[in-house]
Amino acid sequence: MKTPLNTVPEVELVEWLKSVGQPQYRAKQILSWIHGKFAISADEMKNIPASLRAALDGEFELSCCHVLESSRAGDGTEKFLLGLHDGGCVECVIIPSRERTTFCLSTQVGCPVGCLFCASGKGGFVRNLDASEILGEFFICCRRLGHLPDNIVFMGTGEPLMNYSNLISAMTVICDEKRVGMSPRRITVSTSGFVPGIRKFADEGRPWNLAVSLHSPTDKGRALLIPDKHRYPLEEICEACGYYFKATGRIVTFEYTLIKGVNDSQEDAMKLAKIASECSAKVNLIPLNPVEKTSFSRPDSSQILKFESMLRSREIPVTVRIEKGDNIDAACGQLRISHLDSKVLGLKCWESKR
Repeated sequence: MKTPLNTVPEVELVEWLKSVGQPQYRAKQILSWIHGKFAISADEMKNIPASLRAALDGEFELSCCHVLESSRAGDGTEKFLLGLHDGGCVECVIIPSRERTTFCLSTQVGCPVGCLFCASGKGGFVRNLDASEILGEFFICCRRLGHLPDNIVFMGTGEPLMNYSNLISAMTVICDEKRVGMSPRRITVSTSGFVPGIRKFADEGRPWNLAVSLHSPTDKGRALLIPDKHRYPLEEICEACGYYFKATGRIVTFEYTLIKGVNDSQEDAMKLAKIASECSAKVNLIPLNPVEKTSFSRPDSSQILKFESMLRSREIPVTVRIEKGDNIDAACGQLRISHLDSKVLGLKCWESKR
């Protein structure tokens, strides 16, 4: 298998260039095509000799993902279904707004957590994406957009902190001044509350933003939404978030999917406000995007407003997510569901297109 070029450090590329009789300055030229111009083929590198382009093609993989299909919503949201080397598939989304553009990226094929209201975990977990595949998503989105995004959120399929090393490797490339050079403050990692990962993130002093999906202010409520295997007690999650805040000084965002009749009461709002206050956290409310074959539904707008107002009355910083791309199954919790024609996520589901 070829070496993915998007993760190769410049010093290693220089050594390879020497081995094939090429000057070391070519390394900066090659990497600028990958990290700055988002090239997916050596043939695009017009300032590189043809012989070196051929050698690059023989030694390195320039694109670890390829677009199988894309869909665009009326609001400009664009979703890509990407094929992987083993026949698996994963999605990423470009989310535009008036002020900024955000990429929503996946970290795994399928999700090991399997929240019952979320489409991403339907069919179970298949495997981690490696760093080059995560970067492949990013560069495909950059290529489509024509420039870097304003923000990146790792809120697609998967539990990012359960794919820790590959996630960190990919974000390091994206934030490396000599490679992509995005600010780490513009990147958010979202976890379902994987306590060991939160604590490791804090201990290592990672510069990226952290969001934690609570979805209920009680352990009993979370038990209705998140299977036992990867569900940590709220007390442990809050302790980890407090540990993170003390270690980094950065505020955690609690993500909270509002589900009608499940976690949208005024009592729930008061309990959430107490937890957020104790953890010095802000709250992002996410009205549920209904998923087929589940009984969960979204609260009406008046209930959402009441919930938000209760948090504000307790002086909790709160935002309500404006959903985009729901008509192309790109909104949060709907990734890939319309493309599943296999019981297991990640199995090649485009046989008819071969």
